[in-house]
Amino acid sequence: MTDTRTPCMVLGDRFGAPPDFGIVLGSGLGALAEQVEGKTVASYDQIAGFPMSTVAGHAGQLVVGKLAGRSVALLRGRWHLYEGYEPTQVTIGVRSLARWGVKALVVTNAAGGVSPRLTAGDLMLISDQINLTGQSPLMGMPAFVDMTTAYDPAFLETALAAARDCGVDLKQGVYAGMAGPQYETPAEVRMLAAMGADAVGMSTVLETIAARHAGIRVLGLSCITNAAAGGSNGIGVDHKEVLKTGAAVSDRFAKLLRATLPKLQV
Repeated sequence: MTDTRTPCMVLGDRFGAPPDFGIVLGSGLGALAEQVEGKTVASYDQIAGFPMSTVAGHAGQLVVGKLAGRSVALLRGRWHLYEGYEPTQVTIGVRSLARWGVKALVVTNAAGGVSPRLTAGDLMLISDQINLTGQSPLMGMPAFVDMTTAYDPAFLETALAAARDCGVDLKQGVYAGMAGPQYETPAEVRMLAAMGADAVGMSTVLETIAARHAGIRVLGLSCITNAAAGGSNGIGVDHKEVLKTGAAVSDRFAKLLRATLPKLQV
């Protein structure tokens, strides 16, 4: 297990008391960090024990400050299995925030739409997940974590109410996490649909497992940036398009989070 003691000490020394919320920003969604007030920023190479984030759309920064009146720590960039990292490295940010004392986690991602009711530009509240990575950050530990409510039911209801109040159309669905880095084949997308997945991506599921193991409540949000393979008249999937769509919905994404955070009870 990748040790979190050193990064946790760095966080405490550099930022002081832990904020209420940790927020993991997915591909193309990093602009939210610009709205943080009174922020202090540290690049990942300044936090001992943090790997580098190597994927386009992931700045590799921890941003601490206030958002919508709540204290937050934003992971502006995450780590993925397909970068060659182990599950405990993929989850080092979430586990370090938990050890520091963060009370709740918001995980966000860019995802492909599996369900035909989802189209590019939709925001989807994650109601549950399917871990198809073949990995777990808890390997080697006697950690039989109950995942019945991986995504906190009270948080889900709060986010839905906040979306209605601020006029943001918010869908709900099941997120499937795969290892990547290749996008899914049409046959794999059909398999995912048969399994009950509504959206698919290459992140989030391990972070949520780690957070639940640490006793942290989780809210999950997907930005549907494209139709998964075979779901858009046979048009292929491209990472540049994922980033472009993520940037295009960033205002609605920020509006939703700013409406939701003040209402979450932690």
